[in-house]
Amino acid sequence: MITFKEAYQKVMDYPLDLGTDVVPLMKSLNRILAEDICADRDFPPFNRATKDGIAVSFSELLNTGHKFKIEGEAAAGVPQQILKNTGNCLEVMTGAVVPENTDTVIMYEHITIANGEVTLNEKVTKGQNIHYQGSDEKKGTIILAAGTRITPAEIGVMASVGNSLVTVKGNPKICTIATGNELVEVDAFPLPHQIRKSNTITLEAALSVAAIEATSLHLIDEKEIIHRELKNALIKNDVLLLSGGVSKGKFDFIPEVMESLGVEKVFHRVAQRPGKPFWFGIHKELKTVVFSFPGNPVSTFANYHLYFLPWLTTSWGLPVTEHNIKLAAELQITPPLTRFIQVKTTWKEGTLWASSVTENGSGDLTSLAKADGFICLEPRDEIYRVGELVNFIKTK
Repeated sequence: MITFKEAYQKVMDYPLDLGTDVVPLMKSLNRILAEDICADRDFPPFNRATKDGIAVSFSELLNTGHKFKIEGEAAAGVPQQILKNTGNCLEVMTGAVVPENTDTVIMYEHITIANGEVTLNEKVTKGQNIHYQGSDEKKGTIILAAGTRITPAEIGVMASVGNSLVTVKGNPKICTIATGNELVEVDAFPLPHQIRKSNTITLEAALSVAAIEATSLHLIDEKEIIHRELKNALIKNDVLLLSGGVSKGKFDFIPEVMESLGVEKVFHRVAQRPGKPFWFGIHKELKTVVFSFPGNPVSTFANYHLYFLPWLTTSWGLPVTEHNIKLAAELQITPPLTRFIQVKTTWKEGTLWASSVTENGSGDLTSLAKADGFICLEPRDEIYRVGELVNFIKTK
């Protein structure tokens, strides 16, 4: 059995080169940019009116007093209009190009219009209510950097610069695999000795957050069937995410079958709770990485976030970001196991605090819905004190 830190490092030592994909813009949501996105023109591309009102020449305002004749109008979506007589004004709409010979926009709420003339009711500042060309970004500027996760905001930015196709980090082909005769489908009514499949469903849902679509298998506890199905899965996929079959039970065949299929065991069993029986290996010829998690729901869920997600981030060539949080209560973690404790988070005076979630062991699936993540506490003789900063693994 190895320590959590040793296991984590060994997993990080086996990243895959996932390459890149080119996908339609609307298919890039939640993917990772693999290219810099640059402004194809100034942002905004013209001096843009930010209010509905009138456009005037500020210098003429000083010379002609506070009344202007309306010469015409400038609407959004039409070419730039020209104010022919700078002593007059043009009505202007939000989003329109600020007319030539004008430099100030006055909103309707600050004027009175009567008989084609405008009277000003408020003090005016030169250049007000104008979004100047290039004030956000200049043409050629990097506006989204490679490595950015694409959210709806990034979709909008890329649409504005004409990126109908986007180069993103490649996703691995993944198969989630449940083991055990006790498992039945979600829509089945289980017998007293059965339970519904939830671990692989949870894994597939978690993968979908990263825009990864996984295939799924359910293996009953028969060695020949497990051997045949795993052989095919190893050939077809980059990653196998298994749940169950790695403890010391009579029907826990996964380690033995993996060895017979040429999967090299990197480690089996980690000094941690939950998730101690975790098995990790790689088929070097096929370049398939195998994460075989314990079958208890909290163990599977924890190990997915503790190991697989950082591994995926590393395979994309990105740094793994660590987060810290303050403890709301004292905790004692004695050797030898690293503990991953489910917590609920709260903000207090600008600081994020962690409070333990009541749970009934690693089989307590419902506790996952109550928690925002796990805190990682290494074993030590000294008590973890209130207010101490500890590592936080976010799951929501």
